[in-house]
Amino acid sequence: MISHITLGTRDLARARTFYDPMLQLLGWHLSFEAEDWLGWTPQDAESPLLSITLPENGAPAAPGNGVMVALDAPSQTAVRKAHQIGLTKGGSDAGAPGLRPQYHANFYGGYLRDPDGNKLCICCQRAIAS
Repeated sequence: MISHITLGTRDLARARTFYDPMLQLLGWHLSFEAEDWLGWTPQDAESPLLSITLPENGAPAAPGNGVMVALDAPSQTAVRKAHQIGLTKGGSDAGAPGLRPQYHANFYGGYLRDPDGNKLCICCQRAIAS
């Protein structure tokens, strides 16, 4: 259903340092790399694509107000690990991993912002203990 999601960055090397280990943990791999953008896809699929790019108009990248990308994790443990990786790679906490029963009984998510301020949610919505 979703072809791709694109987020802006001011620094591709910094973005790669942030995203690559976190996405690898979630089963994604760096599948495209060019001078001004990077792209990750799930290990077993060609889409969706998560691309990180320098803005084409040359203006500095800025996060959108109300925009958030949620990445599916296979377990609550993976949510915690991915959130921690993001924090150690230059991200900032936007909500510690935990159950969010206000969404539904099985929603377990952690929120962070990448080094450019883009908001991410790493979440597991399965009824599993981990």
